[in-house]
Amino acid sequence: MPIAALTTRATTDPVSIYRYRDGLYAADLLTAAIVHYDVFSWLAASPSTFEAFCTGLDFAPRPADVLLTLAAANGLVRCIDGVFTITDTTREHLVMGSPFYLAPYFASLKERPVVADFVRVLRSGQPAHWGAVDDGLDWHKAMENEAFAQTFTDAMDCRGLFLSQALVDRLDLAGRRRLLDIGGGSGIYACVLAAHHPALQAIVFDQAPIDRIAARLIDERECSAQVGVQAGNFFTDPWPADCDVHLFSNVLHDWGAVDVERLIRRSAETIAPGGLIVIHEAFINADKTGPRAVADYSAVLMHSTQGKCYATSEYAPRLRDAGFTDVTYHDTAADRGVITARRG
Repeated sequence: MPIAALTTRATTDPVSIYRYRDGLYAADLLTAAIVHYDVFSWLAASPSTFEAFCTGLDFAPRPADVLLTLAAANGLVRCIDGVFTITDTTREHLVMGSPFYLAPYFASLKERPVVADFVRVLRSGQPAHWGAVDDGLDWHKAMENEAFAQTFTDAMDCRGLFLSQALVDRLDLAGRRRLLDIGGGSGIYACVLAAHHPALQAIVFDQAPIDRIAARLIDERECSAQVGVQAGNFFTDPWPADCDVHLFSNVLHDWGAVDVERLIRRSAETIAPGGLIVIHEAFINADKTGPRAVADYSAVLMHSTQGKCYATSEYAPRLRDAGFTDVTYHDTAADRGVITARRG
């Protein structure tokens, strides 16, 4: 792909296609909740705070949060003053004893492999094998395998060309000199941003074997003069210095809350004064009631990684606590958005 193609815009909106793939596991999560745990009958009898919900059902906090957000986005629960209760629709169709109880309808699908995974993940909080493969690995370990890393990086690369064009429109990079693309995968975001900003230099920072995949693709895109690659573990290895933009594009959603905070703090410690942090993700809204498409997507992340889709209200305080100011949010494309903040 020549560099000129990196500024090409799609003429149609593929959001409905994205939603089929992104929401693939949401029905399995609801099936596990309805059939294996009868969650909504329990909640009908015991309106609960989040902590009481986790304790009462012996659910780990991360998957419980994803489940309740998914239920809220589908109009199955509501949260008032911190207490979760069911809705009228849920009482009529998902509470045992109702003549319209639908659990038997879902029970015909209860043996699906991903449903079985969610039964375990809801209790353990630990990710399942990628793709529900019996002898597989969770996503984090699988990415150390060259064949899997190539396949997964290709998958993220093909969506990146479309998503990055909308990201360009929401970023003011005038006067910015050096961008660090943290966990940048194929380098597609760094390459597109460089193509739109000829004075910008960029570094894709990712672990082996992804660094080798990125270097090849960057060369094929004729971007090597502007975009380089550095191999490293972004939790433990030194970050490239003298960068005034830090980009996390579809990265933080793969990690637990403690690690997300660690990465934001590492950014604050290493970015140039006045530097811009850019978090490009699918975001849950501030009160965790949707959007439904993002709540659906969070299910696959919760299943296969240590993360989930975080709410804008979860990012803002972490950024401010780390020393960032001027926190802003904008929608981009395909149910994604971008948060930016400036290092004070």
